[in-house]
Amino acid sequence: MLVTQDMFLIQLFIMNLWSLGVLLSKKFTVEAILLVNQHDHPHVLLLQRTMGGGGVEYKLPGGRLRHGEGEVAGLQRKLHNKLSPSEQSLRVAEWECGDCVARWFRPAFEPNYYPYLPAHVTKPKESRTVYIAQLPERCKFCVPKNLKLLAVPLFEMYANEAKYGAVAASVPYLISRFHLNLESKQDK
Repeated sequence: MLVTQDMFLIQLFIMNLWSLGVLLSKKFTVEAILLVNQHDHPHVLLLQRTMGGGGVEYKLPGGRLRHGEGEVAGLQRKLHNKLSPSEQSLRVAEWECGDCVARWFRPAFEPNYYPYLPAHVTKPKESRTVYIAQLPERCKFCVPKNLKLLAVPLFEMYANEAKYGAVAASVPYLISRFHLNLESKQDK
């Protein structure tokens, strides 16, 4: 009798989660490619986080969207939260988000992302969208204590999935369709 009562409680718990949408929820993530010119070579701004076991994780600036929030508005909010100083006079007025350059999908609760939605998957667990964002000519950054802001050269990211992960290592491919006009201070 005790077993059936426990099974009933478990089923009731799962039905409540189902009705709340917890089991059906899809995670929407947006990220930005921010390019800077250092030593006449394009670099991508990445956030570095030290993991508990001593490992390191690199990711593009951005984060998870709120329920019902648009992608561009959510990306601007995340860039303000992660990169902008809290003092209003030093903040970037509005982050200029450009083209959507990639959309990655995670079909199940596993670490792999795919640049397409597999045919057998109707509702992926996560959608990760990558935009190009324009940096103003001058701005100040303020990064949370648990993160470091790094400018990584494109040639180092190229085909280096083992170090930077699939999404960040694909940035050189994603921006190859754009013509980069690099101007140094000497040119001005």
